[in-house]
Amino acid sequence: MNTSPDIAARRTHLLAQLGAAAQQAGRNPADITLVAVSKRQTDEAIAAALDAGQRVFGENRVQEAFEHWAERRTRFADLELRLIGPLQSNKAQDAVELFDVIETLDRDKLAIALRKAMKVAGRTPRLLVQVNTGEEAQKAGIAPAELSPFLTRMSTEHGLQIDGLMCIPPAAEPAGLHFALLAKLARENGLKELSMGMSADFETAIALGASSVRIGTAFFGPRD
Repeated sequence: MNTSPDIAARRTHLLAQLGAAAQQAGRNPADITLVAVSKRQTDEAIAAALDAGQRVFGENRVQEAFEHWAERRTRFADLELRLIGPLQSNKAQDAVELFDVIETLDRDKLAIALRKAMKVAGRTPRLLVQVNTGEEAQKAGIAPAELSPFLTRMSTEHGLQIDGLMCIPPAAEPAGLHFALLAKLARENGLKELSMGMSADFETAIALGASSVRIGTAFFGPRD
């Protein structure tokens, strides 16, 4: 069971690890955001995370995120919610109304839906483009070679501002190679936000320029 003391202790330990990795890389720890991945977590675990002071959370599914956060948004003004899972175009309106950051923009159809949803909702979540750095057929994201023209279309055709990039490296390959590629693509395209790194590799991601790391198991603990 995920208990409040366990989650608070893990969060403290993670922040210390994050700070040490940042300092070793010559970076300011304050420039790196710890995103607690709350997908499939219980209400008790989420409440414990909030009690421990965590305010930035990542969710994979829009409907589950509403179940976790719709009521809590009214009680925590400093909450930041990030969509880190694939987004269907028909869920764009719900996503725009709930999330502060959408990290998985990867196609023109979704861009059109997001732009329309933003106009209706009067909200403009920050947008990141997911890059399929390993060019895996089963994984969402823009291929690296297609990124620059895609970013141009986002601005010129769809009127969207893109703040950064996100990736999920192939499980069987060294993550650092993919983090380095994502950082290179961000520099080439003048983007500052880099969402990369999870429980097993976030220190490598920080060394290579991550501005946010997405931590699930190391934050909440193994699921029962």
